[in-house]
Amino acid sequence: MHKNLTITSVLGALTIILGAFGAHALKETLTIDQLNSFETAVRYQMYHVIALLFVNTYTGFSESKRKQISWLFFIGVLLFSGSIYVIQLTPVAAKSIWFVTPLGGLLFVLGWILMGLSFLKKKSIINS
Repeated sequence: MHKNLTITSVLGALTIILGAFGAHALKETLTIDQLNSFETAVRYQMYHVIALLFVNTYTGFSESKRKQISWLFFIGVLLFSGSIYVIQLTPVAAKSIWFVTPLGGLLFVLGWILMGLSFLKKKSIINS
């Protein structure tokens, strides 16, 4: 759990750094569409940092479930947000890695579904 919280903290700090970088250093470099895409990557990264804080401090998850959800979100951030950062900062790479972004999004969805199923299972155990 502490390792996951450390990774989450690093992702959180990077989110703030990248957000500031985008807002200040890139506003004169990127087009409005490119900047909006970059900001989407930052926003989704922060959403999942907050979700990871919850996942890794919530005592209702088994250690196995916590790790599964965490890794889906960690890899999701890397693929989704990371690919958008690369695409916007190095446009040449956009043609070769465009497919990575939706894979990261899929991992986000799977992480949320796994979390939801965990809650459903808990509720059915409690009501039994």
